Amino acid sequence: MEFHPGPAARAAGYRVTSYPAIGSTNEEALAAARAGDTGSHWFVTTEQTAGRGRRGRAWVAPSGNLAATLLAVVDHQPQVAATLGFVGGLALDEALRAVAPDLSVRMALDGAEGEGADRRARLRLKWPNDVLLDGGKLAGIGLEAAALPNGKLAVAIGIGVNVAAAPQGLPYPATSLAMLGLGLDAGTVFEALSDAAAGLMRIWNGGAGFPVLRRLWLERAAGLGEAVAVRSGEEVVQGAFETIDDQGRLIVRAADGGIRTISAGEVHFGAVATVRA
Repeated sequence: MEFHPGPAARAAGYRVTSYPAIGSTNEEALAAARAGDTGSHWFVTTEQTAGRGRRGRAWVAPSGNLAATLLAVVDHQPQVAATLGFVGGLALDEALRAVAPDLSVRMALDGAEGEGADRRARLRLKWPNDVLLDGGKLAGIGLEAAALPNGKLAVAIGIGVNVAAAPQGLPYPATSLAMLGLGLDAGTVFEALSDAAAGLMRIWNGGAGFPVLRRLWLERAAGLGEAVAVRSGEEVVQGAFETIDDQGRLIVRAADGGIRTISAGEVHFGAVATVRA
């Protein structure tokens, strides 16, 4: 499959390198950066065989799914660069809403509309890096970074979308676009994704625009205000998901009223939070 940037991404100078199959789009992006690539470059495939997710877990995209990495070469410290993960999540959310508007909300069973109607958001962003559809994982975003000899930082924003199939045997629900019968392919999703990412990268602007992205992300956040359990290493923090801070860290109000700030961890919401803990 040929992948092409959308018109906005093309106008902004984004490039695309695509592969019929590849081990890891993140690895290709970082290798390109080490060889002198200056970024604004997508590496894309419909079949990834050796990708890595959180905690080094395998991130495999079976044939027909989308694995896409945006290479950004930045001057900023790792804690600032880490906020690029929110660019990835928001970009995919915008792209899916553009190509499949019906995914944005689910109406009440009686079809009620207007003020006070029961409009349930179907697409939600789960901290730190998942996109949920009807509560099931549809996509994941993973950042990898490498320091370059010129003092800059290469950041690979990896985005994997279950277009044709969802993985089986996971400890959480997963879904795919094909399961909904939408008739979308990876190329269509990528074109919309590239345009959305181009706009959001302009807003990010070296981290200066993260307050805007934070507000947008919170509007679409899964589990905001709900019970949450976060496993970080050997520790489990339980409480309520209060917000994310100006560095994108999860803020949890613990049962004793104290505030905990979490940089990374496995998140479970609602009733599942007590089970997973």
